[in-house]
Amino acid sequence: MAKIFLTTFLLGTFTTAFTQSKDSLSVRQLNEVVVTSTRGEKTVFKTPALIYAIGQDEIKTSQSRSTPELLMNQMGVFVQKTTHGAGSPFVRGLTGNQTLLLIDNIRLNNSTFRYGPNQYLNTIDAFTLGRAEVLLGSGSVQYGSDALGGTIQLFTTDPQFNTGFGGRVLGRMVSAGMEQSGRVEARYGGASAAFQAGFTNRRFGDVLGGKNTGFQSPSGYKEQDFDLKAKVNMGHRWLATLAHQSVSQQNVEVFFRYQLENFKINRFDPQRRQLTYLKLEHQNNSNWFSNQTFTISRQATKEGRLSQKNGTTMLRSETDKVQTWGLTYNNQSRFLRDLLTLNSGVELYRDQVNSERYDENNTTLQRTYIRGLYPDNSTFLNYAAYSILSINTPRANSSFGLRYNGFVIDIPDATIGKSQLTPAALVYNYNLSYNLGKSIAPYLNISTGFRAPNIDDLGTLGIVDFRYEVPTSDLKPEKSTTYEVGLKVGSKTIGLQMGYYSTRLRNLITRIRVPNEQVNGINVYRKENVEKAYINGFDAKIQVNLLSSLQLYGNISYSIGQNETKEEPMRRIPPVNGRFGLNFTKNKGWIRPEFWFAAAQERLAQGDKDDNRMAKGGTPSWKVLNLNAGYNLKQISLTAAVQNLFDEDYRTHGSGINGYGRSLWLTAEFKW
Repeated sequence: MAKIFLTTFLLGTFTTAFTQSKDSLSVRQLNEVVVTSTRGEKTVFKTPALIYAIGQDEIKTSQSRSTPELLMNQMGVFVQKTTHGAGSPFVRGLTGNQTLLLIDNIRLNNSTFRYGPNQYLNTIDAFTLGRAEVLLGSGSVQYGSDALGGTIQLFTTDPQFNTGFGGRVLGRMVSAGMEQSGRVEARYGGASAAFQAGFTNRRFGDVLGGKNTGFQSPSGYKEQDFDLKAKVNMGHRWLATLAHQSVSQQNVEVFFRYQLENFKINRFDPQRRQLTYLKLEHQNNSNWFSNQTFTISRQATKEGRLSQKNGTTMLRSETDKVQTWGLTYNNQSRFLRDLLTLNSGVELYRDQVNSERYDENNTTLQRTYIRGLYPDNSTFLNYAAYSILSINTPRANSSFGLRYNGFVIDIPDATIGKSQLTPAALVYNYNLSYNLGKSIAPYLNISTGFRAPNIDDLGTLGIVDFRYEVPTSDLKPEKSTTYEVGLKVGSKTIGLQMGYYSTRLRNLITRIRVPNEQVNGINVYRKENVEKAYINGFDAKIQVNLLSSLQLYGNISYSIGQNETKEEPMRRIPPVNGRFGLNFTKNKGWIRPEFWFAAAQERLAQGDKDDNRMAKGGTPSWKVLNLNAGYNLKQISLTAAVQNLFDEDYRTHGSGINGYGRSLWLTAEFKW
């Protein structure tokens, strides 16, 4: 009865809210300045695409355990969790190496990102984030390979000049021992130099599921993170930023393999990521060189995997290391009092991949070394040039972009022989919005995207998920074309974005079973460019001011995907999903009930049916009610949440672990 009342109340409020008028959280939503869509500043309302920002206030008050969970049920994004220490965002039905992830304008995606869900977004410390931007259906022109579904960009907080000494201490606890986290930060802001440093220590216990699930063991892990950022005003309008991020996770248990696949040990250990970059920015009064940015970066990831079946004495140890050097240059030109802006640049990234694997007998301690998952000492060179022209008039906003991207992939492998691949792609986008009055703007967006074949496609050898893969040496880029029409409304009462899209996919790289071949009873697969498909869908996001202190907000996403080659549904397409909530603020306190939901997904590909993480017949629907509240003093902020108030059992589509049961989350922060 309580759930029915809540749903009725939210829908009734949503219906009547259009007649009420107060000033305006929703106006701020559409007036948010975003940069991901054009690599230059533009408000959400004037961007002819579906894009939105998640600001620092929302990041803090959501109490998200991890960066993937921050994106849970946001517009156009659906998060799959293979295990508690992972989290893979689906953007318009695509994930893994078909969705682009960026951190501070630097690619997180590398040449070992695999098709399907992965854990890499969880290697970004959510406590360091100041902002996130989600661009739906686009990103290849702006940032290159992998942006078939869209682009997620995360920005870490910046130190500020002229603020003196300061810092914060933060602690979080979750009931049933599910989390104990702490963070310490120190900051200094002088007239020409500013810096900040932080350390995070986290311990995650086993996840307590809903009323019929109980503890899901083992699913916990430990994490330690360190970050440093310094900004220096060098004079003559030059600004330098030096940053370092380090994330280290230990004993990240893959829960479903213990539950379903008879493993004694199956974990990521360690899971590490380090990023160091130097960015130089220069601003001047030149029309042609208004704002220049140079960035040099080094990113290193290390993924260790340990596995052992029950009843055996053989422990398998695997380690994959990827070191990526990046060099980028972007220049913004401005003409006719910003009527025309041009963002152009070049990019260069180079991966080196090292991979090893051995089996160790627990009784004799003898090790047998075998080929790693990837060919050792493989390299992946990514070079590109792009240009994006924007036209901004009082009535219309449009942009046209073009990118050429080339690759050199070298795979020296004793098993499959030495090979080199040099794919390339040329992509474009065009979009247009037209203001009908001051608050209504329909838009049109046409964008093409691509995903270059990577080392995971070309060189994988061994068991991946529940298949045995053998390498392929002749692959072309996957391609996409997205057609989208939509509407934006930004009045004093309502902030609304909605759009309908159709994405056509071709040259899709997919696993093809090799007839009559098995390895230890496991079917053998090879990757080939043989499929085409489409995804059609609808996304909408709204905020409505009911009173000066009360806002309704919500979003909903729907997508349907069809593999035209196999004449079956596309794999892992999320069901209809979304969230609705009310935000009430009074003086220094606030309270926010929030309702999450997902419909059942019964349209399954054969690969879904074969996936032991999927329930037979599909994933059931679910509804979860969360209640967040907080109180802010001058230097202290307190946040509390009750997640899954009715203790529902639920699992997001394709996941290997259930969501949280009823639990209490407490966060305290002290600033000085």
